Amino acid sequence: MIEVTGLSKSFGNKVAATDVTFRAERGALTYLLGPNGAGKTTVLRMIAGLSRPSAGTISINGSSLRSMPEVKREISFCLGAFVRNPAHTGRQHLRWQARLAGIPTADADRVLELVGLADVADRRTGKYSYGMLQRLGIAAALLGDPQTIVLDEPANGLDVEGTLWLRDLLTDLADDGKCLLVASHSLAEVEINGSWIVIMGQGRVLSNTSRDEIVAAGSGPRPLESAYLEITRNSVEYAGIGSSQ
Repeated sequence: MIEVTGLSKSFGNKVAATDVTFRAERGALTYLLGPNGAGKTTVLRMIAGLSRPSAGTISINGSSLRSMPEVKREISFCLGAFVRNPAHTGRQHLRWQARLAGIPTADADRVLELVGLADVADRRTGKYSYGMLQRLGIAAALLGDPQTIVLDEPANGLDVEGTLWLRDLLTDLADDGKCLLVASHSLAEVEINGSWIVIMGQGRVLSNTSRDEIVAAGSGPRPLESAYLEITRNSVEYAGIGSSQ
C-alpha cells in the first residue's frame, strides 16, 4: 500500500504539488490522471525517492522507503523507457538491474517471458523499438516480485496487441494482491480496468474516488471522459481551438 499525506513540492518560486493526499491499496489498480503539468510525475518521483518533498509524508507498506531493508521486494518503479545502455542486450540489462537490487539474476528470464521479450532477449536494446523498451522497463519493475509497483505512462509506444497485453498484465497483478499505482492518459483503459482514480490538476488533487463512482458521474457514450473533462476544466494550461475544454 502507498499512503501519501499532505505532500507538497516547490522548485524555487514554482509550486509543483500542494497538499497531495491519496492511498493506493493492495489488490487494486489505482490510476493517477491529470493534464500535462498537473504534477503527476513530480508526485511519482517523490514516492520513488528521486525528489525530496517540501512537506508531507509517504508511507509504503507501512514504512518509509529509506527504512526498507530490501526495497526492490517491497516496491519497484518504471518511470521512463529509456534508462538503459544501448550496447546491452535485454537480458544483460535485466541481470544488471537484478544484481544492483540483490535479486538472483535468473529472475531476468522469468520477467522477459512475462513481458513477451524472451525471443529478443539477446538483441541489443539500442535496436529495440519504443514499445519493446516499454516492455523492458516493465520487466525491470517486476524483478523480485515486488508487492507494490509504480508505473508512469506504461502504455506509451505500445501497439494494439501490446495495449491488450498490458491490460491483462495489470489486471492479473492486482488480482494477485499487488498494489499498483499507474499514471496514464489512456482514459479508455482506465475505464476498463481501473479500481480507483486520483485526478490531479495544477499540483492539487481534484478528485479521489472509485472508478465506478466517477463513471456514474459522467454522461454520454464515454462517461469517464466526460467526467474527467468536467473535473479538469479549469486546470488545463493550454487548449487548442475546438478543444472540449
